[in-house]
Amino acid sequence: MGQKLKLFNLVLLSAFCVFSLTACSTVRQATKGFLGVSTRELEACRKDALKKQFNYAYKDCYDKAMEILKISGTYVYARDDAKNMVALYVSESDTTVVGVFFTKIDAGHTQVEVSSPSTYAKESIAEKLFSGLEKIPSTPETNINTNVKM
Repeated sequence: MGQKLKLFNLVLLSAFCVFSLTACSTVRQATKGFLGVSTRELEACRKDALKKQFNYAYKDCYDKAMEILKISGTYVYARDDAKNMVALYVSESDTTVVGVFFTKIDAGHTQVEVSSPSTYAKESIAEKLFSGLEKIPSTPETNINTNVKM
C-alpha cells in the first residue's frame, strides 16, 4: 500500500509542476509543450516564413505537399485543420521543428508558408517542398513567386 501511495504522490506532484510552470498557457497547449509537440513556436515564427503561391486548389496543393514531405523523409507530428497547418520534424532523427501553413487564395491558388526557429531547417524544407510542387505538371502560369526569401 505504501508503494502505491508514493507512486500516486509522485504522479500528482509531476502533474502539478507541469501545470504550474505553464503560467498563462491553456492546459492543452501546456500538455503539448510538455510532450514536445506544441505548434505555438511555429506560429510565432510564421512572420518570417518563406512563402510561395501555387496555382493549385487548396486540397490538391495540400495533398501534393504531404506526398512530397513523406518522400523527403520528414516526420509529421501534428496537423491542425483549423489553422491550416502541418507541424513536422526535419526527419525521424532530427527533431528540429518546421511548420507548413496553407492559405487558400481563391479556388485555383494556394499560398504555402514554411516556418521554423531554425533558418537551416526552414530553408531546407522550403526548397524541397517548393521545388517538388514546381515539378508537378501544371499550366504555364503555375508557381507564381510572391515572397521567397532565400
